Amino acid sequence: MTHALSDAAPPTLLLVEDSDTQALRIRRMLEGHGFAVTRVASGEAALDTLDARIPDLVVADYHLPGMNGGQMARQLRMSAATRMIPVLMLTEGGEPGLEREGLESGADAYVPKSAEPDLIVFRIRALLREGAGTGGGQRDASPLFRRARILIVGGEGARERTVAGLAALMRSDGHEVTVIGHPGAMERGDWFDAARAPDCVVVDLVSDRFDGIAFCQELDDLRQDVVVAGGGAPRILGLSGARAARGVFPARAFEAGVDDMVSDEIEPDVLALRIRALVRRKLLQDDARRIDLDRQAREIAVEAARAEAAAIASKASLAEALEQANAELADANRRLIETQGKLVQTAKMASLGELVAGIAHEINNPLAFILAHKETVARLLAQVIAGEDPHDGGPRHAALMKCRDRVESMSLGLRRIQNLVLNLRKFSRLDEGLFQLIDVPEALETVLALLTQKFGNLIVVERDYRAPERLYCQSALLNQVMMNIISNAADAIQSMLEEAGHEDGPAGPARGLIRIGTALRVTPATGEQCYVFTVTDNGPGIPPEVKERIFEPFFTTKPVGAGTGLGLAIAYSVVQAHHGTITIADPVPGGEGGRGSVFTVSVPWQPHLEAMAEPASLEARA
Repeated sequence: MTHALSDAAPPTLLLVEDSDTQALRIRRMLEGHGFAVTRVASGEAALDTLDARIPDLVVADYHLPGMNGGQMARQLRMSAATRMIPVLMLTEGGEPGLEREGLESGADAYVPKSAEPDLIVFRIRALLREGAGTGGGQRDASPLFRRARILIVGGEGARERTVAGLAALMRSDGHEVTVIGHPGAMERGDWFDAARAPDCVVVDLVSDRFDGIAFCQELDDLRQDVVVAGGGAPRILGLSGARAARGVFPARAFEAGVDDMVSDEIEPDVLALRIRALVRRKLLQDDARRIDLDRQAREIAVEAARAEAAAIASKASLAEALEQANAELADANRRLIETQGKLVQTAKMASLGELVAGIAHEINNPLAFILAHKETVARLLAQVIAGEDPHDGGPRHAALMKCRDRVESMSLGLRRIQNLVLNLRKFSRLDEGLFQLIDVPEALETVLALLTQKFGNLIVVERDYRAPERLYCQSALLNQVMMNIISNAADAIQSMLEEAGHEDGPAGPARGLIRIGTALRVTPATGEQCYVFTVTDNGPGIPPEVKERIFEPFFTTKPVGAGTGLGLAIAYSVVQAHHGTITIADPVPGGEGGRGSVFTVSVPWQPHLEAMAEPASLEARA
């Protein structure tokens, strides 16, 4: 019966069989059922393969040359790496005691070779189910399995035959045995090398070539050095004669460091058991030490990983805190620069206001003097003309008429100067930060009068005042905000017209248009009324990337020296102080001469505050 292989890797079996014929038959049968089989011919060869790869299961003949199957199973059970490998023992027939001996040695099951193939396969699958997850795997940095290393010191002279028989017995039990005739031949450096250090040292205590007790004392000192260096302590077994096993000799031997002492007259099987017990304890302690070291290494790795994670988290936290601090500093620095710029601009505006007020005052005094004397000159000139003969067409009469015309022209110029001085005085008021009742049309006309020269003949200003005339606000809302917006619109239109080739002149056609409007609107979100100013132009428009930054301090699209970049930033701050909004609408559809733009300034309308401020304003005007 053949089982189909699954997508997973097939189970690996190690077949230990010395007969080529039997090995071929069993191997074909097992491979036919989906197993991956590796075959070796002896127990020693099987143990050697375990250093490279651990199989999922071992199938071994009990009768093997040299080490038999039971002895091989004992070796497997002595190592933590191979202790859990299932072992199926095979034999030719039903010899009495073989099954018991095989099971006592560490085998998991015992099946005759004459059994049905399916029975053998079922038994293997059952063992694999019981030991699932305990076998297989590629070799890592440390050996997966090794045989015990036994060093026998002695064997020269009269006791050569005894030591040789002991070495043969240990080799048949699966151990690596080294025999040296004298302590001087021992390589003491091998004890500090885990790959060559012995697990058990058998010393001939009654050798006629060296002092066995003194040598055991030396070995015990060497063993202590190995332990201090972090290695495993080998076991020391003393081999004595029958007479030496009595009296004070055993006490001297154990005081010298011997772990066990036996007579060479003991039965070979018992001697093998004594050595096997020492080696088993040594290997188990080595495994325990290795497991403890692995655990410590894992704990250190875990602690290191935790420390590294904590360090990374701490660095990330510090980096985040540093980034946040840098962002806060950058924001504070930005606000400081903005504040400095606004303070500078405010100081400039205050200085400009004082300068304009002073200039207006200084101009107003001689202007009043000139106006007063101009009236006197006009009155006296009218009297002189009235005394002349109207029919006299001489040079005198013509000169008088010319003087009268010049006085009237001078009156027109003086009135323009008077109006300019009045507008300057209104614009330069030093109480702009105070909320008061402002006449909106009058304030807007003052702004437009100051910008008349910038408009020239190529820009037409249209007015559409629909909102109430009075607004309770700061005068800066109209003087600075509206002047900046209207002035920027005029600059944009002039740049567009200059690029189009239009020159400003008396006969030049008016191509630019600025429309100023006021209205009361209801805010949909709150239902409150707002006083809204709109400034619409038909200039080149504002690109989207500029709209996003147009209210940033020091941002300007004008040439170097043509603007500070603070006008609209200050306008934005003034509108915010009124709890209002300033926005830029999409380009005006169908605008003449360009794409155009719409600035909208909206501030809350508070008629109750206007009513409270009305008497004070009237009193101030009186």
